[in-house]
Amino acid sequence: MGEMEELRKEVDNLKDQITVTRKEAQDTTLQEAAASVTVMARVQLKTRKTLRGHLAKIYAMHWSTDSKLCVSASQDGKLIVWDTLTTNKVSAIPLKSSWVMTCAYAPSGNMVACGGLDNMCSIYNLKGKDGNVKVMRELAAHTGYLSCCRFISDSEIITSSGDCTCVLWDIETGTQKTIFAGHLGDCMSLGVSPDFNLFISGACDYTAKLWDIREGTCRQTFGGHESDINAIGFFPNGNAVITGSDDATCKLYDMRADQELITYQDSSIMCGVTSLAPSLSGRLLLAGYDDFNVNIWDMLKAERVGALAGHDNRVSCIGVSTDGMACCTGSWDSFLKIWN
Repeated sequence: MGEMEELRKEVDNLKDQITVTRKEAQDTTLQEAAASVTVMARVQLKTRKTLRGHLAKIYAMHWSTDSKLCVSASQDGKLIVWDTLTTNKVSAIPLKSSWVMTCAYAPSGNMVACGGLDNMCSIYNLKGKDGNVKVMRELAAHTGYLSCCRFISDSEIITSSGDCTCVLWDIETGTQKTIFAGHLGDCMSLGVSPDFNLFISGACDYTAKLWDIREGTCRQTFGGHESDINAIGFFPNGNAVITGSDDATCKLYDMRADQELITYQDSSIMCGVTSLAPSLSGRLLLAGYDDFNVNIWDMLKAERVGALAGHDNRVSCIGVSTDGMACCTGSWDSFLKIWN
């Protein structure tokens, strides 16, 4: 036991040193830096479109880079590609497993992917020769459910899983290129940096980890939450990370300062965060909660400046379009809504 105790002491000592170094680097706080900025006026978004067609809970949605199409995944066993301007269904893809938890649209617009309790990531080619959407690849190696997936390109995709790992896959060969291990709990979500060189993962060990895709290493670990991290994403400029947790808070972490900048919370919010998305400028944060609402936060002032109320059940996913002109929410009430 002696050696283990010594190692534990050494780890604690190193953690204390890191805390001290972070404190020394903290020359100001976001509150101080933004003191001269006034809080944004009340933000009121209207429902412009309701996308009806799913017959069960919607678990995930993801915008295409063209800001017109989006894909959604529901436990009715369908993956639907929508035209958000007309509300028409471009494709309705039947899935082998209806227990789907995530979906993703490739940056090129050529493919979509999904996965869930089947432990694998299924990739569908939207631009098949005969016009039919076909399964192109089934990436199976995870030993736990697939919680999130995001394309890097048409040849690479990253997945996060309940087996505590994230994996970079070669889509062409269907093989694992890199395994990112280090979390001590189920990985619940991931977000890819704007330059596609880094990604961030949030897990049930209450931490977020920043990974370098090229090196296959963990760059930084961000703590501070008191419960599972369900949602995660990059600030639009790629220099900060936003997390949403079951502890009813969202947090903003600066990668360069290696520390937490601010927490978005309100004593009246008692339920967990399910999903989040920053506005294109990064001034607003839209966060979905277990109480069927989406709260809009002023990211500089940490004040609530609006809410989207319109769903009759948990808001499970949210996304802001690439051009920043609209946001889409998906819910367990089986509907998607487009707001602006």
